Amino acid sequence: MSPLNSQLAALADELLEAGCIKFGEFTLKSGLKSPIYIDLRRIISYPSLLHKIGQAYLPVLKNLQFARIAGLPYAAIPIATAISLQGNYPMIYPRKEAKAYGTKAEIEGEFQNGETVVVIDDLATTGGSKFEAIEKLTAAGLNVQDVVVLVDRQSGAKESLEQAGFQFHAVLTITQLLDHWQANAKVAQSKIEETRIFLQNS
Repeated sequence: MSPLNSQLAALADELLEAGCIKFGEFTLKSGLKSPIYIDLRRIISYPSLLHKIGQAYLPVLKNLQFARIAGLPYAAIPIATAISLQGNYPMIYPRKEAKAYGTKAEIEGEFQNGETVVVIDDLATTGGSKFEAIEKLTAAGLNVQDVVVLVDRQSGAKESLEQAGFQFHAVLTITQLLDHWQANAKVAQSKIEETRIFLQNS
């Protein structure tokens, strides 16, 4: 795998410095013990990092055909906002739960029936949360072809989405991040190895 370009290398290091990716021992939602934890919700406290993350999606998006972007709640809404501001893309988002009052909207923002939207998320693990969101978007008359994330944990999301007919794109993969931090000694070799073994087996 080719080394990261300078923009993505700087972004990888900033994610580490901001504590968005941590090494240690963490219990995941599934109950598994993991040597790595990715928490991209922290980026909202780092405006310059959030700006760079927004920029990092643009080269992927410029090759896709769509009318607007759909950020997934909650972690990807700030990311989608940063992308929207920098790429001048109109944005919408599917609600986690429909409002019980007012418009009772399932989708926030303006859109037209039949438009194509790109789903924006922070992280991909198995792809489950993406399917829920895609269902809401398609039920509202929108067309989804592509899903773009910042980090692919390489735990099956790409395969399950592509099997269902969607194109999956990641700005960074966990393998690229580990290779980069190993090459510049930003993370202890033992932690890198432990994480590689965990990812192979989980």
